[in-house]
Amino acid sequence: MSSCSPPRTQHPHAPHSTPPAAPRRFRIEGADLSASLAVFLIALPLSLGIALATGAPLQAGLVAAAVGGLVAGRLGGSPLQVSGPAAGLTVVTADLIHRYGWRVTCGITVLAGLAQLGLGCLRVASAALAVSPAVVHGMLAGIGVTIAVAQLHIVLGGSPDSSVLANLIALPAQLAHLHPAAVSMSALTLTLLLAWPRAPGRAGRLTRSIPAALVAVAGATATAALTGLELPRVDLPSWRSHALASLPEGPVLGIAAAVLTTTLVCSVQSLLGAVAVDKLAAARPGTPAGRSDLDRELLGQGAANIVSGALGGLPVAGVAVRSSANVRSGAVSRNSTMLHGVLVVVAALLMVPLLEQIPLASLAALVMAVGIQMVSLHHIRTVTRHREVPAYAATTLGVVFLGVLEGVALGVAVAVALALRRLARTRITHEQKEGVHHVHVRGQLTFLAVPRLSRALHLVPQGAHAVVELDGSFMDHAAYESLQDWRSTHTARGGSTELSGRRSGVRTTDPAPRAACHCRPWTPWRNHRACFPKAPFAPVPHELARGIGSFQRNTAPLVREELARLAREGQQPAQLFLTCADSRLVTSMITSSGPGDLFVVRNIGNLVPPPGEEYGDDSVAAAVEYAVEVLGVRSVTVCGHSGCGAMQALLTAGPGDMATPLRRWLGHGRPSLERLADDRRTRPRLAGRAPCDEVEELCLTNVVQQLEHLRAHPPVARALATGALELHGMYFHVGEAQAYLLDRTGKVFEDVRDDGSAAEELRSPV
Repeated sequence: MSSCSPPRTQHPHAPHSTPPAAPRRFRIEGADLSASLAVFLIALPLSLGIALATGAPLQAGLVAAAVGGLVAGRLGGSPLQVSGPAAGLTVVTADLIHRYGWRVTCGITVLAGLAQLGLGCLRVASAALAVSPAVVHGMLAGIGVTIAVAQLHIVLGGSPDSSVLANLIALPAQLAHLHPAAVSMSALTLTLLLAWPRAPGRAGRLTRSIPAALVAVAGATATAALTGLELPRVDLPSWRSHALASLPEGPVLGIAAAVLTTTLVCSVQSLLGAVAVDKLAAARPGTPAGRSDLDRELLGQGAANIVSGALGGLPVAGVAVRSSANVRSGAVSRNSTMLHGVLVVVAALLMVPLLEQIPLASLAALVMAVGIQMVSLHHIRTVTRHREVPAYAATTLGVVFLGVLEGVALGVAVAVALALRRLARTRITHEQKEGVHHVHVRGQLTFLAVPRLSRALHLVPQGAHAVVELDGSFMDHAAYESLQDWRSTHTARGGSTELSGRRSGVRTTDPAPRAACHCRPWTPWRNHRACFPKAPFAPVPHELARGIGSFQRNTAPLVREELARLAREGQQPAQLFLTCADSRLVTSMITSSGPGDLFVVRNIGNLVPPPGEEYGDDSVAAAVEYAVEVLGVRSVTVCGHSGCGAMQALLTAGPGDMATPLRRWLGHGRPSLERLADDRRTRPRLAGRAPCDEVEELCLTNVVQQLEHLRAHPPVARALATGALELHGMYFHVGEAQAYLLDRTGKVFEDVRDDGSAAEELRSPV
């Protein structure tokens, strides 16, 4: 904080706090009602199919679906995530049932829920996200392979074994003894499942609103009933004989490992699912539901597992298929998830005769398709691009042949080994070209590489010119000290050195006192010019050429593919960002944007001359017209900043001082001065404090005034009238590195927190 910014105090009724709401009646949005119905239609057949795949009583899937909707939906920290029996837990649960029996498995589920509650209380939920995505994707792929191989036996009319290897060995014999009725219903189910979302024409668009899973199972059930096929069907025993949990019995270490495995898989899948749901909700048009509270989500999942296990249900976790359907169906609150749980309860009590007509082969085909989809080609391409195939493959094979916990442990070990190898892998070469000695360092420069670095540096003769190219993203203290010691010694003996690359300084031909340099190797951009003399050793053209060379060497390979795509498709920015030409404002940095994201207009004072203004400048108006009418941007942001030289000049300029182009341009800022002097207008301020001085007050006022000028431009006025455009005001405090957004009243600039949220809802200011 700057010296003129007093510490903020929390008031019970601060302007950015939410006032206490008056009690109101419970109300369900129509979007939540329709979304809950869509999720229910997907959850019903999948819950039965997952229960069938695990070998648990079929009603256990319905219990888990209902508890996941009601308990996790009410208590969880991700309002739009739908929980229930998940395909990712199938292998774990099937193994537990095979080892300990169903009732003990329910007891293990209760213990796993208690463990999740403990982890949630310790607030360690975010630590689960530190697991390499390659390990998570590999775990899901291994589980998917296991599910698909096991369910293939039921699809063919047989029964699966407990291990993947045994199922693979028995597959030829199973193929020799096919059950025609089971195969035909499975084929029909898969055909409907794949063809339904691809129905062409207008009718296809209408029918796609009905979930394909429901259509596939319903179609197979109706066909089996009409043709009178004899094949195994769903058998839901009476709820009076429903088995509840019992205390775990068996070796303590075995039970502990089972609880740990269930806790790990449930927690990781739920937390990653919550993050994915946040991304889906953020990309959806309209007001997002807000970011998930991962610790609360872990508590909600723990409570759901306790209730589900106690009532004889399967383990509960966040489910990607149902959560995606919930978001895409327009759900706006947790009411959708809870209503889907209520519908499952109603179906379990009133639709038993109908559910018992479903062929088991149809459910097995549905679950087999889900298992195959868990081996995602997109995930494989992603891990290939990031060179994490060994971790992915090790996890997948470990889960398939060893078990989930063992496979994940193996994958984590391989991922750690890959990270250490990349950190320690450094290639150092020395060569002489035209009398200049080049030492090229590729990779991370750590203490492990210091001996090889020293050997290469000592190959440079005394008095020679040396260029050290550091092509890596990390340098530790030992390597930095070794490099600096050699450079000081070399320059003291008449030599010259030049450091270039990602971890470089700048060229120097004489020794510099080490105490004079305040740069650290991990922040080379920070005040780096203060460490070395400028002219005549670093003229501006040389600085520019070196910067371009660094881009070509380090950055261009990383962005070439994306820029090639933009070159093919053209620019499609979503925002016009109008800000000051001040060199301290790096728009891509403060907005975390990349190529193609922002259409940027910069001028002195971030001014927008009104249309028809004397001494008018058409360049800004042309940019606004092009951005709004040609590029179709959805928002325009005017960004001012602290310490603006243009605003200082406005305050000190004389009334008739228009002799230079700069003074004539600043004349467009006079309406801001008049607005500041008008006592009838409320002056804008920063949340929690008053402006430091008159310059900051004018900077804030100028942003509000330029927004008014923008509204006067015909293209902007037309887009605002149709609701196709929003206007936003922004203020960036350079000294605090803090961004502020103008609230909907147009009077207060609210600070934006590091999670991307502001103290109040920020909309286009009135």
